[in-house]
Amino acid sequence: MDLKLLEGKLAELGEPRYRAAQAWRWAARGAEGFDVMSDLPLGLREALTESVPFSTLAVEEEAHAADGTVKVLFHTADGRPVEAVLMVYRDGRRSICLSSQSGCPLTCTFCATGQMRFGRNLTAPEILDQALHFRRRGPVDHAVFMGMGEPMMNLDNVLAACERLPDLGITHRRTAISTIGWIPGIARLAKNPMPIRLALSLHAADPALRSELMPVNDRYPLPDVIGACEAYYARKRRKVFVEYVMLAGVNDSFAQAAQLADILDPRIFKVNLIPYNPTGSQFTGSSPKAIAAFRDELERRGPRATVRLTRGREIDAACGQLAAARMIPAGR
Repeated sequence: MDLKLLEGKLAELGEPRYRAAQAWRWAARGAEGFDVMSDLPLGLREALTESVPFSTLAVEEEAHAADGTVKVLFHTADGRPVEAVLMVYRDGRRSICLSSQSGCPLTCTFCATGQMRFGRNLTAPEILDQALHFRRRGPVDHAVFMGMGEPMMNLDNVLAACERLPDLGITHRRTAISTIGWIPGIARLAKNPMPIRLALSLHAADPALRSELMPVNDRYPLPDVIGACEAYYARKRRKVFVEYVMLAGVNDSFAQAAQLADILDPRIFKVNLIPYNPTGSQFTGSSPKAIAAFRDELERRGPRATVRLTRGREIDAACGQLAAARMIPAGR
């Protein structure tokens, strides 16, 4: 919902300013449209339905996995593809994975989104409308910015959307922003008063290998990125999650586990080992045995590590797979 557009229309209609807050409360609770907002006059509901789009996004396609995961492909008003995912867990958590850009300008070699053309930054309403779509399907309580794009390159709009997420039931402490190591954004997040969690996509402790997998390492070298994360922890006192995709024969050896442990202070970092999901790249995923051995070696040396449960793989909704396979033609 574009709240600025809504406020402008209400002002044009001569309505009091509190009408916008009324409409937002309904939307944040999962309302399907203006017509159900019973504390707004009927004539106003009809006028808003005719003149203000209830969402900035249109659903192009939706896929459901057996584990309860739902992936939705949206398109924006100017035809840009955007994907978002709802993950439902056995303990009752309902977490949404949000995109911050259409496509991604950073070409990480193992990531499907990095292989598609970059479109543009998403606006705050376009980010928020991904969350509102799933809120209309039921309660939501966690959010992660791990979908399409690098959130730190669009931080103004990401943070503007985050300010509204608690109204949907997602507190700031249950919101995480993932970055490949965009240092200016990490520094800004550290200074922001919202207690949002930071996650770092690391994937290799060796600088040369990390540059091969993630070219952004040449711009923001890993030692500087680790320093920025440590500064974030010093200010926020919140652990940083390290995301590490396990690639067979590439970054999953005992020596690489030791190298990773050497650069991570266990008081500051917690490691999530991520089984690799096929994206059409040249990589294959590490075996469960190799992942377990890597985790054991890492924890023996200090940092705590967990293995992420893969969800939504059969609908290409798992980590690294968001790529809007049904691309919307440019200029549509």
